[in-house]
Amino acid sequence: MKIKGLTITIIFQAESANYGESVGNVASLKKISRGQGDQYTYISRQALRYNITEQLGEDLAPVKAEGSGDKKVVQFSEEATIDKYPEIDFFGYLKTEKGTAGKKRSAKVRLSNAISLESFKGDLDFLTNKGQADKIKENMNIAQAEIHRSYYRYTIAADLEQIGEDKEYGIILENGERARRVKRLLDTVAFLYRDIRGRREDLKPLFAIGGVYDIKNPVFQNVVNAKNNCIDVAEIKGVLYDSIKPDTFCGVVDRSFDNTNELKEQLHALSMPEFFTLLKQKVDMYYESN
Repeated sequence: MKIKGLTITIIFQAESANYGESVGNVASLKKISRGQGDQYTYISRQALRYNITEQLGEDLAPVKAEGSGDKKVVQFSEEATIDKYPEIDFFGYLKTEKGTAGKKRSAKVRLSNAISLESFKGDLDFLTNKGQADKIKENMNIAQAEIHRSYYRYTIAADLEQIGEDKEYGIILENGERARRVKRLLDTVAFLYRDIRGRREDLKPLFAIGGVYDIKNPVFQNVVNAKNNCIDVAEIKGVLYDSIKPDTFCGVVDRSFDNTNELKEQLHALSMPEFFTLLKQKVDMYYESN
């Protein structure tokens, strides 16, 4: 099949959506540092993968636990194959086997971390269990949790010609099934959410840009930014080479950003439903032509 890559860079807005290990009784958000030490919270690619997989609406690939004690390893079962489970068709697998090199398949759908576009300022939430403690007239327990509400950006990159093929097992799926799976993935991303600490955070895109290209570079991963509630159009146009411009599409939720009109005029931004519909049409066209 002709080499083809689908990539989308997405901005959504969420709050405190991925915690790491606690420090004392303070729940700590996952963070990275940049520049002069500014901290940015992030939602790991593993967390995004987990949410996409659970909301994909497909059977989950079976796993098994091998070994004992601290050396016990959970991995995909031998019967977990890509023809039955889109989860490992998209995100790959590693199946170890004593005395052999095992079986492995790299991810055909890759995700970046979703990194905040606004820096973390150290805000804390103060928590107690007063409601429960009062029931039995005990002292309440006290805890704190870091909190951060921000725009987040992440990128999806899919190898379209490799989805539905597994040389390890000699499996090749019909193109119709490949297209169905990729379109199902797009539908999931369009309405993605994340359940965390009693909240359901909406990871639905407010802005998205991408397309189906003859290259596999995650073109817009480092050039989509939001400053002062505006998407930086000049930065995006800086990577719009003639070779990708005709295949690039953009979607925006009206009034989410102060420069929505500029996005429509300069990037020909569509509504978000129109954006995803167009991408699904491109996916169909690719698989029907191969």
